[in-house]
Amino acid sequence: MTIDKVLTVLEKLAPPAYQEEYDNAKLLTGSRAAVCTGVLCCLDITDEVLAEAIQHNCNLIVAHHPILFGSIKSITGASYIEKILIRAIKSDIALYAIHTNLDNVIHGVNQLIANKLNLINCKTLVPKKNTLAKLITYVPKEATSVVLDALFKSGAGHIGEYSEASFSTQGAGTFKGSEKTNPHIGLRGVREVVAEEKIEVLIPVHLQNSILKALFEAHPYEEVAYDLVPLLNTNQGVGSGLIGDLATPLEEVALLQNLKKEFNLSVIKHTALLGKPIQKIAICGGSGSFLIPAAKKAGAHLFITADIKYHAFFDAASDMIIADIGHWESEQYVPEQLFAVLTGNFPNFAVLKSQVNTNPVHYFLG
Repeated sequence: MTIDKVLTVLEKLAPPAYQEEYDNAKLLTGSRAAVCTGVLCCLDITDEVLAEAIQHNCNLIVAHHPILFGSIKSITGASYIEKILIRAIKSDIALYAIHTNLDNVIHGVNQLIANKLNLINCKTLVPKKNTLAKLITYVPKEATSVVLDALFKSGAGHIGEYSEASFSTQGAGTFKGSEKTNPHIGLRGVREVVAEEKIEVLIPVHLQNSILKALFEAHPYEEVAYDLVPLLNTNQGVGSGLIGDLATPLEEVALLQNLKKEFNLSVIKHTALLGKPIQKIAICGGSGSFLIPAAKKAGAHLFITADIKYHAFFDAASDMIIADIGHWESEQYVPEQLFAVLTGNFPNFAVLKSQVNTNPVHYFLG
């Protein structure tokens, strides 16, 4: 078992290409080629978490939050970040962060919150742009199924919950090879007319190179004709926030009580109650104030998030309730998801979930 095998599974769950530009979700220390002795899943990398990894012989820590976020110009041990990096490197422990890329996939952080509230009809609140392209290629009819199989296997043809989606039209292709060619069909120097199919498939941009490699390997022609067309379409399965519905509307106080129970909250900061039942709920794990306008536009009765500043609470006006449940609190179930994914893929390998509560915020209740 190598670290690379573990990270390949995680990067299929949440491709690094889906992280925000400001983020640093990736392997932060260590080598992908190294043998993995065990994995520890956590929300934050702290000195206590690092000690836990050393105790259990886990040389890979998978965290939600990157400990390397801003620029660091020296590593002297002057800050807690530098101390952890020094200790991790000396202990030969690899550190990996899976952050806004896990926030941005529809089955990620926000779905965990939605599951706790039993939301249905869930969809991305603000779908991400510039993540899709259309691949068009031309294939002799007898090779169509082989090429399609290769494209689908490499990740092409996914639309929402549907896979192996494509469109084809029949036509005639012409070509004439020079004396230096070795054509699959026909003769050098002779124009050939071949019954071909034009195949169109949707592809995620971050898989473009591997999909093209699969196309070239499966296609029978020496020179493969293809077009790549960037799309303005938003990716409905990738983006910021999530919105869904309760199967049955709940009164505001009952909803807040349920939220407090499911997330083991000491307190919920919220805007004024509006005296209306709640059914449509928007969600953003972590800092989500930037999504307040989108939640209102989508008709949310309640927006659950964290790190709302004082003046941002006014943005709810009388249109919806904003509930700030705390940053750690909103993301506390991420290690459980990482643990479940990795144990599902490696059932006989040492994968652990950190037992350290890394929440730096405490509440004095009197």
